[in-house]
Amino acid sequence: MCNLTNKYNVPGPRYTSYPTVPYWDINKFSGKKWKLSVKESFENSESDGISLYIHLPFCEQMCTFCGCHKRITKRHEVEIPYINAVLKEWSLYRDLLVSKPVIKELHLGGGTPTFFSPENLTSLANGIFRFAKKATDAELSFEGHPNNTTKDHLQALYNVGFRRVCFGVQDYNETVQKAINRVQPFENVWNVTNWAREIGYTSVGHDIIYGLPFQTLADVKNTIKKTNELRPDRLAFYSYAHVPWLEGNGQRGYRDEDLPTNEDKKLQYEIGKKRLTELGYHDIGMDHFALKTDNLFIASKNGSLHRNFMGYTASNTQLMIGLGASSISDSWHAFAQNVKNIEEYQHLVQHDIIPVYRGHILNKEDELIRKHILNLMCHFETSWEVDQTNFLDFQHIIDNLVELETDELIQITANSIKVTEKGKPFIRNISMAFDLKLQRKKPETRLFSMTL
Repeated sequence: MCNLTNKYNVPGPRYTSYPTVPYWDINKFSGKKWKLSVKESFENSESDGISLYIHLPFCEQMCTFCGCHKRITKRHEVEIPYINAVLKEWSLYRDLLVSKPVIKELHLGGGTPTFFSPENLTSLANGIFRFAKKATDAELSFEGHPNNTTKDHLQALYNVGFRRVCFGVQDYNETVQKAINRVQPFENVWNVTNWAREIGYTSVGHDIIYGLPFQTLADVKNTIKKTNELRPDRLAFYSYAHVPWLEGNGQRGYRDEDLPTNEDKKLQYEIGKKRLTELGYHDIGMDHFALKTDNLFIASKNGSLHRNFMGYTASNTQLMIGLGASSISDSWHAFAQNVKNIEEYQHLVQHDIIPVYRGHILNKEDELIRKHILNLMCHFETSWEVDQTNFLDFQHIIDNLVELETDELIQITANSIKVTEKGKPFIRNISMAFDLKLQRKKPETRLFSMTL
């Protein structure tokens, strides 16, 4: 396995979308085309409902492992102006829709959503639902920081319909925590996890990471041991993405040699996955694990598991609207990203402008490739009809897959491929074989994190 790790540990996308953002054709995109795509998508799938992602970008301190768009500040007076801007942006989107939207999924991400006060988060949620219906099976979720999520936060969001929360844990070793500037005692995680359950949340998740600076296999084992004491309903067991070249992150605070070697990192994953499986967690797609009672596991078994810019989800709506600075939206036939600067974002919405600055209109080839990559990422297999190959350079894709089959990572038939158990850790590499845009134009600079 070590030889395969060295062979396949290359820069590659995580495929929360296809085409990936660096390969969007921004020259064929416009705000007018985007608004038309949103209208058409809503009209074609009105009965299915929509998904909303709201980006809340503020954090009180920089976590140096993080590559997300955020603003570091202790000035909480920024909360209300930002929420007002998000609600104004929501009104601009509602103006495009022919009827009151039904929200199937709502997720608050960050940044640190619990930077905001319980009262302001309540105002945000009420403002969203004042002009929308909530689906009977709607899933409302948010990301919580164990150090600043209070019982009042949990109760307030529960009162407006939230039933799922995910807490960022990362690792319990203090040396690792200091390196990533995320010191949080086990007691804090214990408190928020148990408060959520006492209040009535039906799904509590934890995020843990392997491959962090100064992290050892013993640290990963210890983190999983402590995690099991709390038995979260689902887990994200992420590979640390080392991308120090990206603007705005703090990953230059430690050296490359402070990170585990490729072999050590792979061992952290393999032993960690084995231990999670022994503890009753089931492997879901890439990086995710869930107990049998969690709806992510249920979705993986009944074939409804989906992946979008929010990651894995049990809901699958054609239209996903991203609100807030840097948020990305998906109409199924087009993608659009908001401006990243908070002041520019607020200025544009105050002037009645939907604040997108780049996007991509999918063509037939894009849609077919996305279908295959989604199938691989969610179900570890995909198949095709003969007539579909007319739209793709399919022979080139098959040629890319041959070596993966030789290494026993996939099984190929006349019109399908299936990922083997051995191949699951290499799902990003397998998906890259379908990525014709990546094949046609290799990046000249480093764009993606390493795949393993």
